[in-house]
Amino acid sequence: MQDKIVIKGAREHNLKNITVEMPRNNMIVFTGLSGSGKSSLAFDTIFAEGQRRYVESLSAYARQFLGQMDKPDVDEIEGLSPAISIDQKAHSANPRSTVATITEIYDYLRVLYARVGKPHCPICGKPIRRMSADEIVDAILKRTIELHADPEGIRSRKNKASRNEIVVMAPAVRGRKGEYYQLLQDFYHDGFLEARVDGRIFSLRERIPLKKFKQHTIELVVDRVPLGWPVENNKSLRSRLSEAVEMALDRGNDSVQVILDDDSELLMSSRFSCPDDGFSFPEIEPRLFSFNSPYGACETCNGLGTEDIFSEIVCPACKGARLRRESLHVLLENRNIVELTNMHIDAAHDALGALSLSAADAAVAEPLLREIQNRLQFLLNVGLHYLSLDRKAGTLSGGEAQRIRLASQIGSRLVGALYVLDEPTIGLHQRDNAKLVETLEALRDLGNTIIVVEHDEDTIAASDYLIDIGPGAGRHGGEVVAAGPMPEILQNTNSVTCAYLRGDRQIPYPKKRRPEATTFLEIRGARENNLKNINVKIPLKRFVCITGVSGSGKSTLLIDILYRALAREFHGSQAEPGSHKSILGAGWIDKIIDVDQSPIGRTPRSNPATYTGIWNHVRDLYTMTSEARVRGYKKGRFSFNVPGGRCEHCEGNGQIAIEMHFLPTVFVPCDVCKGRRFSRETLEVAYRGKSVHDVLTMTVEEANEFFKDIPPIRDRTQVLLDVGLGYIQLGQSATTLSGGEAQRIKLSSELARRDTGKTFYLFDEPTTGLHFEDIRKFLDVLHRLVNRGNTVCIIEHNLDIIKNADWVIDLGPEGGDMGGKIVAQGMPEDVAKVKESYTGQYLKKVLRR
Repeated sequence: MQDKIVIKGAREHNLKNITVEMPRNNMIVFTGLSGSGKSSLAFDTIFAEGQRRYVESLSAYARQFLGQMDKPDVDEIEGLSPAISIDQKAHSANPRSTVATITEIYDYLRVLYARVGKPHCPICGKPIRRMSADEIVDAILKRTIELHADPEGIRSRKNKASRNEIVVMAPAVRGRKGEYYQLLQDFYHDGFLEARVDGRIFSLRERIPLKKFKQHTIELVVDRVPLGWPVENNKSLRSRLSEAVEMALDRGNDSVQVILDDDSELLMSSRFSCPDDGFSFPEIEPRLFSFNSPYGACETCNGLGTEDIFSEIVCPACKGARLRRESLHVLLENRNIVELTNMHIDAAHDALGALSLSAADAAVAEPLLREIQNRLQFLLNVGLHYLSLDRKAGTLSGGEAQRIRLASQIGSRLVGALYVLDEPTIGLHQRDNAKLVETLEALRDLGNTIIVVEHDEDTIAASDYLIDIGPGAGRHGGEVVAAGPMPEILQNTNSVTCAYLRGDRQIPYPKKRRPEATTFLEIRGARENNLKNINVKIPLKRFVCITGVSGSGKSTLLIDILYRALAREFHGSQAEPGSHKSILGAGWIDKIIDVDQSPIGRTPRSNPATYTGIWNHVRDLYTMTSEARVRGYKKGRFSFNVPGGRCEHCEGNGQIAIEMHFLPTVFVPCDVCKGRRFSRETLEVAYRGKSVHDVLTMTVEEANEFFKDIPPIRDRTQVLLDVGLGYIQLGQSATTLSGGEAQRIKLSSELARRDTGKTFYLFDEPTTGLHFEDIRKFLDVLHRLVNRGNTVCIIEHNLDIIKNADWVIDLGPEGGDMGGKIVAQGMPEDVAKVKESYTGQYLKKVLRR
């Protein structure tokens, strides 16, 4: 097998016809400035071609469901394996998707509970054992005698037509789709005359209405045992009933369905039934524990756990457990499957490791527990111990989702694959980086090639091979600046990345700290999630960092409590704040802004130009041109969102969506405007030789130069340049922007506004996707905000950001239940002296350097 991957003539996006090679079965890190072309090479070229070749190798039948995949703009790639992408946008918003289901842990748990779980009666709570045919007959007779001894029961039967018989049936089909005519025909040929279909008894001589796509329940009527007086000690009744039960057990997969003479029913089983209450379990199989299956899901909420898909109100029947009551009464050491998945990952790992099973059960459970524990151990290794197994996928951060998907890949133990990862260290404290690197190395050692797009210094240092793309961003990037094995590559003098890694260039340390604050925002009695009723004072008009290991309570404190409470006070938000006693000092600020990483828009129409307000001023400018005035064009003429000047064939989208039925929607350029969004007449209006379409295709850097004499536009493009986004296009679709890019666009929009000097800015890991050089520029922007009298409060793991803060509040000491306390606070130098602080220990090394 070829020992290298060779890329020849890659031109995707800003890549400049590059040729590069890298060793197989190694961990390779792609680095470079934001927008330099790393992702274009890793994802849009290498992964895209690997995926395309794999699909092309499938049969024509399979390919029709996967669709035609375009070949990336590259001459040739040699030595390529089937590729798997693990990016930050992979987590599902499906309310049924959880940490346990993504990692396949839940699949193994369902089998574990089905094989070695112990059923208990939902009525009396006693353990249930297997029943013999005689015990089933005893239970039926006992229930019948109780009915006949009940005066109320006798009276009620006199008021209606009494059945005066016991109908014994053998369950044949339970809640399955199909027509089953052959099955019913076989029953008839075997001498049976009746069957109950979906609750109604039919003669097998007649045509029974069955629908192919409807779920049916069918029970074969084995016998109608007449009741005589007295019921008790009636030997003939017992004899006939025993014969009917044995036949039903033989025909009904060890189950007997019984209709008593008051029309009440019993489901009796030779597998698991309660002799005291007559309750019998359905077949205990893995689907009994699936909230996605009608067999196991709560019938009221269909396995959602809430009243409906849009509701947060807990289902009154299952209390949020999602499963039917039988599923919740199969226990493994006094825990049902929901109680286990409610646990945090570290607690679940310990609980399963401490199971005490019989020799027979242990032999069955061993391979299942091994697979579960391997996946749990990986999640522990990458710092996700604080997550619960039932945590919904839609609530995970991009970094958390990526590492969870990585856990499922580790569990699959594939060999010879190519994995492409996008910044797996996002959201990870330095303490846990080494464990993540060990995991990636383990995946490599299985015989796989690992490509990681990364800026983290520890991950870069641990790589086998480094490829640095640059030298700049956008049109200034797209070239291979350095490529080679670590650590030899570090001596490359052309690479900005290597200069930072060597220490020749550094993100500056502040020469002088701002003086101690005189005003504070104080959160008292914070106790949401894992916060331990803490009081936190945040200095105002300062640069503040909230730090701590993953899951220590940072986002809960800053977003769930502080932001929601003040957004309700200042902006009338309806979001419910997390549990706390009070917030003092809100009078010192006049607004609070959460500059998060959510998209700036969810449709292709949204773009940086519209979000930042640049497009309004561009439209004003084009309206004032002589050609527009002669034609009588107003401002709306230059909008692609309203009729008038846009291309009406694509309604200003520039592309047409083609529905592919079972396949993803395909977007193709509009064949009328050729992707230019506007009508031919609108495009004839030019400013300095450029149409409005030309402006949309400009990068921020190009627009800043082109509109240098137009202050309203230049001011906004300059701020975008300042936050390191000079490489993005003004009209670039919001759906193609990363979370970090969206966050910096929001920041630039805020910087372009006039502020009162009393704004409180919140950021959650703004360094996502930023190179060392980008972080240096970003710090200048943050300091500019603070120098204008505002407060900047950041949740951050990046030590170069933390060392520049005026005040650090470190939460911990661990994540989950072991976190939620203030471990250290003060200037970075003060936190570095606290031995109990993991952040302080790593900060000490950076400050020393």
